[in-house]
Amino acid sequence: WGRSIAAISASTDPSSFSKFGPFVPNFEKIPYNNIAALEEKLNDPNICAFMLEPIQGEAGVVIPHHGYLKKVRELCTKNNVLMIADEVQTGLCRTGKMIACDYEDVKPDILILGKALSGGMYPVSAVLSSSEVMLTIKPGEHGSTYGGNP
Repeated sequence: WGRSIAAISASTDPSSFSKFGPFVPNFEKIPYNNIAALEEKLNDPNICAFMLEPIQGEAGVVIPHHGYLKKVRELCTKNNVLMIADEVQTGLCRTGKMIACDYEDVKPDILILGKALSGGMYPVSAVLSSSEVMLTIKPGEHGSTYGGNP
């Protein structure tokens, strides 16, 4: 994710997207920690996923209100929307729990890990999910630098 075109298309930080582009279309930005805005946006039947950092890192270590992650999970389930947790900066015990979602006993549909995954030795990341989600990708539909594993 990092500084990819998709990432800067989703960013609200002008230093991340100014003087860049073109951007990936149809990224809807929802204010962090704003359940009412999320609920309103999820009324759109064309929304397929909601991606968030359970604790925002680049924004200055912003911790959501208690219950936010649980409510996000409920709304995503209710609206058949994938909940994607970007735990690149917070995952693998960097907050005191295995993942930050564990503070509210929330299981995202897709979990993104990085940074601590290799103990700082290699630039490695991972996308974890259920078979139901991951097996929608068929052989030949996904490409990666070090491919070979789904």
